[in-house]
Amino acid sequence: MDRTLGASRANKRRRGRRGTGKVRITDVALLAGVAPITVSRVLNAPDSVAAETLRRVREAIDRTGYVPNMLAGGLASRYTRLVAAVVPTIASPVFQETWEALTDTFADAGYHLTFGQTGYGGAREDELLDAIIARRPDGIVLTGIMRSPLGRRRLIAAGIPVVETWDLTPTPIDMLVGFSHENIGVAVAEYLHSKGRRRIAVITAADDRARRRAKGLTVAAARLGIATALAPELPMFVAAAPGTLGSGRKGLGDLLARHPSIDAVFCSSDMLALGAVIEAEAREIPVPEGVAVVGYGNLNFAADAFPPLTTVSVDGPAIGHLAARCIIDRAQGRSVPEPVVDVGFSLVERASA
Repeated sequence: MDRTLGASRANKRRRGRRGTGKVRITDVALLAGVAPITVSRVLNAPDSVAAETLRRVREAIDRTGYVPNMLAGGLASRYTRLVAAVVPTIASPVFQETWEALTDTFADAGYHLTFGQTGYGGAREDELLDAIIARRPDGIVLTGIMRSPLGRRRLIAAGIPVVETWDLTPTPIDMLVGFSHENIGVAVAEYLHSKGRRRIAVITAADDRARRRAKGLTVAAARLGIATALAPELPMFVAAAPGTLGSGRKGLGDLLARHPSIDAVFCSSDMLALGAVIEAEAREIPVPEGVAVVGYGNLNFAADAFPPLTTVSVDGPAIGHLAARCIIDRAQGRSVPEPVVDVGFSLVERASA
């Protein structure tokens, strides 16, 4: 082989590893009108770059979604056998079965799973994604759908297999395994309406998915003629996420102070629902005769509460297993027959409603 040709090919291979997938450092340089070495300086030593050049390069990085590959030149293979899961919190029992199924399924296939927490506000999401993409995992699992435009651009540009979970959207980034939170709210409204409840209130955590369950309930309540029984809109108490037992107690107390005649409350988690039940008992309001209570999550205490909680159940293990299989198949070059899976949900009727 001609040595010049061999060196040229080697240089191309090295340049190809500089980026994170579809977007390379040379693409950023071209858009910003600078040399690739200048982009590298912006990333590694921004204080050494003139302000106007710094602005142009950073603008080009944002527009292209480029994230530097921290593993460039350090791997003989492009496969890391590492998958990253982005979660609001690893402490929430709602997601626990999903995390366990993800971990087990990946481990059985020879992959390692690492977790990154964003918090429920999602303020750290973009920064965390940059750190993850730069390390080139074989896949990324998101809790919920990606709402940050910058985050979406960077994930698409990276070309890493992505699965969004615990949610549903007609425009997923790549693959999705989840369910509709709005439809849960609709199902709860129809259930309570079928039980003769007409003065319904809501205790919800402040996170986006919980609010969309509340929105689904509100829309269905208006259609069923419930929403105007107490006020123009359903009475609502919003608690900090994640919802706690104390927030459930405080929420029911607040709602009763404003609307003493409520006859049912939908809580965005079983923990909030349990708090509402305890508060009702403390006020000597019988459940469900005085006020019906519906939760969400079907946590392990729901069936053993007193009274047992009526709640919405989601198949967390199925979400974890299916999401892992999507990543594994894509990472190993196999097609994914169902890139979008709606696992649905079920309403579990118990004594609290």
